[in-house]
Amino acid sequence: QVQLVESGGGLVQSGGSLRLSCAASGSIFSVGAMGWYRQAPGKQRELVAGITSGGTTDYADSVKDRFTISRGSSKNYFLQMNSLKPEDTAVYYCNLVYRESLLSHEFSAWGQGTQVTVSS
Repeated sequence: QVQLVESGGGLVQSGGSLRLSCAASGSIFSVGAMGWYRQAPGKQRELVAGITSGGTTDYADSVKDRFTISRGSSKNYFLQMNSLKPEDTAVYYCNLVYRESLLSHEFSAWGQGTQVTVSS
């Protein structure tokens, strides 16, 4: 079973930057896609950025041109967040869709989340 651990969250002033990391452990045969989600208090969890196994990326309109998703390997993913705004304050989660073997079903793993707080 794959486990995900996020890191890199914290408190930053408006206009600042943070880099989130997501490290996966466990058996991964292939990755379908990886996404960064966030959930602010009282709001639904939303997809912020995603990257496919082929390297295609996409972003929510609210973070385009400010956030960049990338990967170091099939087990390491990053979210560079620049020009942060107070409305970016949320718990950020990484999600990985993967297969354990060629014939296995797809599984979805979630990290425990990392808090990002942007002060005005």
